[in-house]
Amino acid sequence: MSDITLLSEADLRACVALDLPSIEAIEQAFVLLATAAVAMPPILRLDIPEHNGEVDVKTAYLPGLERFAIKVSPGFFDNPKLGLPSLNGMMMLLSARTGLLDALLLDNGYLTAVRTAAAGAVAARALSRVDSRSVALIGAGEQAALQLQALRLVRPIESVQVWARDSAKAQDFSAELARDSGLTVTPCASIDEAMTGVDIAITCTPSREPLIEARHLHPGLHITAMGSDAEHKNEISPQAQAQVDRYVADRLSQTRILGELHHALAAGAITDESGLAELGQVLAGQRPGRTSEAQVTLCDLTGTGAQDTAMANLAFERARSAGKGFQFGS
Repeated sequence: MSDITLLSEADLRACVALDLPSIEAIEQAFVLLATAAVAMPPILRLDIPEHNGEVDVKTAYLPGLERFAIKVSPGFFDNPKLGLPSLNGMMMLLSARTGLLDALLLDNGYLTAVRTAAAGAVAARALSRVDSRSVALIGAGEQAALQLQALRLVRPIESVQVWARDSAKAQDFSAELARDSGLTVTPCASIDEAMTGVDIAITCTPSREPLIEARHLHPGLHITAMGSDAEHKNEISPQAQAQVDRYVADRLSQTRILGELHHALAAGAITDESGLAELGQVLAGQRPGRTSEAQVTLCDLTGTGAQDTAMANLAFERARSAGKGFQFGS
């Protein structure tokens, strides 16, 4: 039996960053979803309503990669009241040839945060206008900041408009973001204000009610929606989804159940699914993405096991090259 590598969050943070190679790894995972015999079962989900908690288990085998990941991702949204983070988790990395455990990545959700932000950058690079310079962040948490960081690697962003349900949090977040990024950052009192004139909007909240309505759509807009990863979550109204020119999902089989699309289908706002596409299909040239400057595009991201396997493999290889981790016999 071979040794198992134990990697802590500190180990992983030391060698894995939100950078272009991470974005490229996630993009390749999406391409494989469209072009290769990827094995990716439905998400296993456990709800713990008494404590406002949920746990997702995601996995995928990507042909060509030596290992596959199984990720356990808890989200307990009352944790901040206890002085604890809302999200944590771990990844198990197993040999695709033998099934033996090669590494345990105790990342506490760090790799999930990186791969989620990287997916947002992949979506924006594929679907937003190349000259996009302004963005609305709907939400003011860690993922909002990471989404902006990733977006700036692929688009020349100059200004940011921020809305959050907690206006004080939006103010503090905007001030910190302006200080750290050097961008023009404006906290907004309403979503109407935040959406005015922007090229890109990113929704990253656990909202149970739509935030983006049809009136917020304007020519040339791209929306990346990444908060709706459960049946009860909804950030984009069904009517807004019906009016976008191009709807793209990370995985249609997921968004029909968990994502924004689920709500549009349930409301009868979308009845013809022939125009719907997956991000991997757009990247592989199988389906069109944005075909004009004036189109409104929407990418519905629910998070895939393919992303987790791609990120875990990248993290393991980087950690091994850097000599990180603790080795122990099984």
